[in-house]
Amino acid sequence: MASVVEYKGLRAGYHCGYCDSKEGKASCGMWAHSMTVQDYQDLIDRGWRRSGKYVYKPVMNQTCCPQYTIRCQPLQFQPSKSHKKVLKKMLKFLAKGEVPKGSCEDEPMDSTMDDGVAGDFALINKLDIQCDLKTLSDDVKESLESEGKNSKKEEPHELLQSQDSVGEKLGSGEPSHSVKVHTVPKPGKGADLSKPPCRKAKEIRKERKRLKLMQQNPAGELEGFQAQGHPPSLFPPKAKSNQPKSLEDLIFESLPENASHKLEVRLVPASFEDPEFKSSFSQSFSLYVKYQVAIHQDLPDECGKTEFTRFLCSSPLEAETPPNGPDCGYGSFHQQYWLDGKIIAVGVIDILPNCVSSVYLYYDPDYSFLSLGVYSALREIAFTRQLHEKTSQLSYYYMGFYIHSCPKMKYKGQYRPSDLLCPETYVWVPIEQCLPSLEHSKYCRFNQDPEAVDEDRSTEPDRLQVFHKRAIMPYGVYKKQQKDPSEEAAVLQYASLVGQKCSERMLLFRN
Repeated sequence: MASVVEYKGLRAGYHCGYCDSKEGKASCGMWAHSMTVQDYQDLIDRGWRRSGKYVYKPVMNQTCCPQYTIRCQPLQFQPSKSHKKVLKKMLKFLAKGEVPKGSCEDEPMDSTMDDGVAGDFALINKLDIQCDLKTLSDDVKESLESEGKNSKKEEPHELLQSQDSVGEKLGSGEPSHSVKVHTVPKPGKGADLSKPPCRKAKEIRKERKRLKLMQQNPAGELEGFQAQGHPPSLFPPKAKSNQPKSLEDLIFESLPENASHKLEVRLVPASFEDPEFKSSFSQSFSLYVKYQVAIHQDLPDECGKTEFTRFLCSSPLEAETPPNGPDCGYGSFHQQYWLDGKIIAVGVIDILPNCVSSVYLYYDPDYSFLSLGVYSALREIAFTRQLHEKTSQLSYYYMGFYIHSCPKMKYKGQYRPSDLLCPETYVWVPIEQCLPSLEHSKYCRFNQDPEAVDEDRSTEPDRLQVFHKRAIMPYGVYKKQQKDPSEEAAVLQYASLVGQKCSERMLLFRN
């Protein structure tokens, strides 16, 4: 199935969750009935972002608070002192039940959620811009089927593309529920990031013995121990004392057998067809309501199941499980944090061909002292590193939007190294190079090459694919049937925003 979208154009002047400016926010948006993970990857690399099935792109030179797409480089990431402090705080709580004294005001904003995202979705709910997605789905399928039957009879220039190219996907079919999300890594590939470490007393004694042997015989510390029948893979050489601990070392530090609490992280597909997602829905929804009311002062009747489902459970992304992809596949997921059998936080994420994209986080306010926003971001960075081990091109962690003009949103820049997306040429620029310009102006072009242009700009709009009256056709054919000049302006605006590649792959629904 190809991506199918309905472009809704520009929305301007609506309330901004980041400032009190009278100018308001400005963005262009579209409803996505379905979307391949590759198309969404290409869209977020052009500054788009989804809220449920609504995909929007800020108009950067018009909106009151420009929102720059930010991505972290997990492979080079080293936790800062404040990050280490959060991880140690979690370990102390799990091991001994220690609750830090005083407030956590010195920590960056706990939630990776943007106030403005909730505002965007509130606007989406009020706007009458829904399309009949069920009817549209049937029409697309029928059109693709009839196109396959009649392709030999049609003139070549009248058809957009063959059924094979329209339905091209990265993976093979729908996700199977037999696919295990909690995968065990290969030997030597690191810890299972979906579970906390658990070591038996026998293993701890072996480790102590190994350390004693190392002190006695530094040159051959493992020889005697291996001779006793212990495989060397269980006892990697000890890191040099001056070498900083890795993120995984800090997250998965050993806990005592009598630890006060047990934390388990589960990755669940965001689909009501998944039994684990369905069985945990009620608890997850209750947590969402508790979070929204306590943290964002929403009224309870504003946090209904319909809003929750449309905002955080519904996704246009088609789940894909290609053989060269991660074991969990691509698509939308809920990463649930279970403490002693109860969900205390949920990170909504998209797993895409090149990245893990953070969508939203909600957590139990009773556990705010654990800085769950920071903790979950560090877990997601570590998770991205784990996925990279099998899928080498999946090597980035997207944190949504960076808003330099909003002090409470600057915390995202603390996850280094990170890059910001140039709003004009769509190239990634290290954040250190962007900050001086942002100090002088809210809106900036980060690419310093004055000759550089958007390499994927729309150059052949007639090749754009349109889905109209149950038929798929190039825009060059469609426009001959149209007399309304505003229609051409809307289509060309859409083409300029999604780029040439996506305009040729995605189907633009017009009625």
